[in-house]
Amino acid sequence: MDDAIVFVYNADSGLFNALSDSAHKIFSPDTYSCNLCAITHSALGMKTEWKEFLGSLAAPLEFIHRNELKEKYELKVPLPAIFLRSGQELKLIIDAEQINSCKNIVDLKELINANIQN
Repeated sequence: MDDAIVFVYNADSGLFNALSDSAHKIFSPDTYSCNLCAITHSALGMKTEWKEFLGSLAAPLEFIHRNELKEKYELKVPLPAIFLRSGQELKLIIDAEQINSCKNIVDLKELINANIQN
């Protein structure tokens, strides 16, 4: 089976972008454009609580950036977003508005658990 949970960040891939995003999180966190990144990562990397939660999910996980979503799946939707993938088909299960309403990892975990069946 080729099913997975696909997390799409509202940021572009690449080393320069990663460094720029880290600096943005430190110096101007209120204006950072990806709440999925802001909640789950610090300037030093993935938060432990998030990593542990991801390990508890039964499905394979895929993490991509907005430029990769467009290239790989030819989709353009408001980001961040979370999809279920079956083969090459993506089904939006958590949209940007829902993710952006989360204040912390606990909120995000509850949202994911309510929308994904392990």
